[in-house]
Amino acid sequence: MLLLWALLKGTLMLNVSKLYCGVKSDGDALRYKRFTSSNKSTGQIKKPIVVWNITNRCNLHCAHCYANANTCKNNKEFSTYDAKNIIDDLASFKIPVLLFSGGEPLLRNDLPELIKHTVNNGMRAVVSTNGVLIDKSYAERLKATKVTYVGISIDGMPSRHNKFRGDSTAYSKALSGIRACIDTGLKVGLRFTIFKENYQDLPYIFNFMENENIPRICLYHLVCSGRGESMKNDDLSIDQKRKTMDLIINKTKEFHDKGLNKEILTVDNHCDGVYLYLRMLKENNARTEKAIELLRINKGSSSGTGIASINWDGSVYPDQFWRNKVLGNVKDSSFDSIWNNPENEFLKKLRNRTKYLKGRCSTCKFLDICGGNFRARAEAMTGDMWQSDPGCYITDEEIL
Repeated sequence: MLLLWALLKGTLMLNVSKLYCGVKSDGDALRYKRFTSSNKSTGQIKKPIVVWNITNRCNLHCAHCYANANTCKNNKEFSTYDAKNIIDDLASFKIPVLLFSGGEPLLRNDLPELIKHTVNNGMRAVVSTNGVLIDKSYAERLKATKVTYVGISIDGMPSRHNKFRGDSTAYSKALSGIRACIDTGLKVGLRFTIFKENYQDLPYIFNFMENENIPRICLYHLVCSGRGESMKNDDLSIDQKRKTMDLIINKTKEFHDKGLNKEILTVDNHCDGVYLYLRMLKENNARTEKAIELLRINKGSSSGTGIASINWDGSVYPDQFWRNKVLGNVKDSSFDSIWNNPENEFLKKLRNRTKYLKGRCSTCKFLDICGGNFRARAEAMTGDMWQSDPGCYITDEEIL
């Protein structure tokens, strides 16, 4: 499973295709609609997308796994009956999307049953998987559940992917899984985590996306969590990040100019939006004002507001990376009572984070579109959750 993913329709994502080229997306309403008519007057936050790590088991051993997944089933894992009760609870709270992750969620034999129960409860269901267990038969089972989307992880060229996944057959099996989803008519996309060893594979990944007719890719910035803590020295330099973002923007425009319907998203680094806006200003892009309007509506980082995570043991986190910040447990309390707990001081501060930020983040003129970037990364890299996010690559001159 990816070290940094932040999920499917989640507001941890930046839709480059939408902002730069005006491409419409299924997730627009979730990213760019902060309030509904029913909660605008009360100021309540929007209902979060929930990432559910439904198992800690995995059939691979990825170097960058934030969940420290392994081959052993834990006896605290939810039964099918209890899992359905959790789904019912989330439905009563009216969350918009439930993303099934792991470990490897396909190791649960009841995954199609749980997806179907989610959809029948009026929520969208999404799956994040390494793809190696998907064949034509399983893809057809997923299709029958009316799952919205399947995200499959690819870490680069075949040899690099296999090395990072710890399996010499991981790439070929993931490719077979992708093709099975496409052949079955499932919407499928790629998940790619960017770090020093593989960022030069991005041109290969974009060509792969075009050649295989894959409509969507989520490009994740590095967040050192779980086994990924050992990768603190593997993040890109500021110059590499800026050049990588330029490549992503250029490929987005290239796809659009070719008439290819591709959705390009970046995840877990909200200064991407700032960089994109500054580039659009320099280019006199006709969409510049619309882009910053949407960025301000989205507000950037949404840990503890627009995204939540539930662990395989029922623990609730403000996002899927911040696993040392336990808000409660759905085995003991409803999700509603955990998420809206008026006595949780951590959540209060997180939802008013601009008051507590330090360093460059506290004085940045783009705070309204970044939201202080990713607090889990700031804590992982500096030991202080309110310190400036080291993942930011906007210069001091641009910030001030």
